[in-house]
Amino acid sequence: MGSTEAIPSDALLHELDANGFAVAPDIFIPDELAAIAGKIEQADPSKDTFRKSAGLFAIRQFLKELPETRAMVFNPRLKQLISRLSGDSFFVVKSIYFDKPAASNWYVSYHQDLTISVDRKATVPGYGPWTLKQNQFAVQPPLPVLENIFTLRIHLDDTDERNGALKVVPGSHRHGILRPEQIDWSAEEEHSCSVPRGGVMIMKPLLLHSSGRTVNNRPRRVLHIEFSNMELPAGLNWAERLDIV
Repeated sequence: MGSTEAIPSDALLHELDANGFAVAPDIFIPDELAAIAGKIEQADPSKDTFRKSAGLFAIRQFLKELPETRAMVFNPRLKQLISRLSGDSFFVVKSIYFDKPAASNWYVSYHQDLTISVDRKATVPGYGPWTLKQNQFAVQPPLPVLENIFTLRIHLDDTDERNGALKVVPGSHRHGILRPEQIDWSAEEEHSCSVPRGGVMIMKPLLLHSSGRTVNNRPRRVLHIEFSNMELPAGLNWAERLDIV
């Protein structure tokens, strides 16, 4: 059985602070991954929060839509990892399931994750622009809100650059909001983030990241979960706020 003892928490924290990402292997064992995948396969894909083409490839508000997976996802090793990274005050604010099956393959260019999901649209200083997609409001919040968030990407499959591993610009999370065209590639170095099955990639949303198309017909199934410990201003609530079970 895996253990976060394999990578000291101070090393993970240092990598996350310096580079904007870190990888913790062996957080899930194969039986746990199979149980999560089984619940996904049984889900009703007709809901608005499900997106699919030839095969199911995304579920928004994952932990709300499949509440039976919560105890599976927040196993003792993941809860221990979260506690070491952030203490016990953080809660879930967004959860998404992604797949890259051969028939639903796509390329994502360099970007930062600049929006949060909220329960309504409201006039709040510093919040905007707004979008509405599949009955879900999203808004770009002030920079301190984005800097407070961290993301865990739980990998249900071995992932490398041949099946859509994230490519990142280490340290780019330290420079606020950036446009990809502002990257000075003579001074920056792209890094491909391979993650073993059952491992977790930790990242900051302001980290510039992209992913390529799958070229080896292997799936790349990922649970993307964002955490914060900040309350939103009056009139706004996190759309998916969930305390860690």
